[in-house]
Amino acid sequence: MFSPNSPQAYSINNLLLLTTIIGGVILLIIGGVVFYSAFRFRSGLRPGEPPQIFGSRNLEFLWTGIPVIVLIVLFGFAVNTMRQIDPAPGQQPPDVIVTGYQWWWRVEYPQAGVVTANEIHIPVGKQILFQLEGGDVIHDFWVPQLGPKRDTIPGSTNYLWLQANTPDVYLGACSEYCGTQHAWMRIRVIAQPQAEFDQWLQQQRAAATPSGSDAMRGAQVFQQNTCVNCHAIQQTGTNWAGPNLGHLGSRQTIGAGVIENTPDNLAAWITNPQRFKPGVKMPGYQLSPADLHALVAYLESLK
Repeated sequence: MFSPNSPQAYSINNLLLLTTIIGGVILLIIGGVVFYSAFRFRSGLRPGEPPQIFGSRNLEFLWTGIPVIVLIVLFGFAVNTMRQIDPAPGQQPPDVIVTGYQWWWRVEYPQAGVVTANEIHIPVGKQILFQLEGGDVIHDFWVPQLGPKRDTIPGSTNYLWLQANTPDVYLGACSEYCGTQHAWMRIRVIAQPQAEFDQWLQQQRAAATPSGSDAMRGAQVFQQNTCVNCHAIQQTGTNWAGPNLGHLGSRQTIGAGVIENTPDNLAAWITNPQRFKPGVKMPGYQLSPADLHALVAYLESLK
């Protein structure tokens, strides 16, 4: 249904297909009986009242037993699917911790000490254990091609297995209404061969430093304005109001998927984020053209 590309998504897809097939067969049987009865016993063929049946134990067993058997079969397949897609609690430390905020995702790789936002890199062919947290309201993490939905609930921790069978960019979104920009709380899962993932992780772990006079000037603009109050650049600290901007230049999108990450789009976002994402908590900054150019150069140099 969703072009499944992981063992978890295949299990869900197979359960959906099985349920659809069983439901379709039941629909055909009942519809067939109704149409047959309407044709066979229509008015005019047989005068008088049809024979009355005031009780049949065999029929009662039949129309009670068959639905019970069908439900037991579906229940068994559903339980088996749940066992395949749900991780056992406490069996291992999480590989990735994702926290949902209005309206972006904080992504942490605790074993590597890496923090990023909105774009999640994973190695191909490996089961990755996600720990899901809620930072403000209830969100719902869902990448249809890779697995089931799972809520991120403040004060409660959920877990989820994800695995990508082939390298690709898998798109997901928050599927629990969470406010004004719920529709623009996008997820990008970037599945890479193990060597490329290791290289990306090493790059993220290293401190991103600006290069060039414009970028150096932009670093000063970043520190002198209130950007530094909400956004971290280095891989330190956890209590930030906005996404970590370290290595922002290597990300594909801005604003949790709302626009492509280009210098022009980044400048427009800094100046007036409400234009792209009404209700977003980031204010607009009316910088001088020189300072705006320098700040964009600095942020785009963080790769």
